[in-house]
Amino acid sequence: MLRKLRQRVHNGEKGFTLIELLVVILIIGILAAIALPAFLGQRSKGQDADAKSAARNLVSAVESFYATNQTYVGAAASNDVTQSGVYGSGDGQATIPTATTSAYSIVGKSASGNNFTITKNGTTGVATRTCTTTNKGACPTSGNW
Repeated sequence: MLRKLRQRVHNGEKGFTLIELLVVILIIGILAAIALPAFLGQRSKGQDADAKSAARNLVSAVESFYATNQTYVGAAASNDVTQSGVYGSGDGQATIPTATTSAYSIVGKSASGNNFTITKNGTTGVATRTCTTTNKGACPTSGNW
């Protein structure tokens, strides 16, 4: 093969043969087939990171409400929460499904289908982080993040 290439160069022939072009296209196709699934996995991880961030940021807004009112009840309707920029039911946003005087639950919704929950225990004051998974993205199999 190298001998043929050398002969073409010495004879002044320029350009590529159809076989050479097909080989290059085949190689590019194989590389794309390898890279595409990896890219799609990174996309869902990024969407999950957005939902986690929204949930954590909403915790700050809810705690700000609590510092003023000494209760979590009514936090969902307060300006601290509604104007936080992360409160809502869309992808990449978080909601407060439950709130009592000493506890709350916040759910961040990911575009990948995963939900990330932060729950504050009213008795101990400890927050736990759990997630539900669609078997893609950044929700570990343990269910805790």
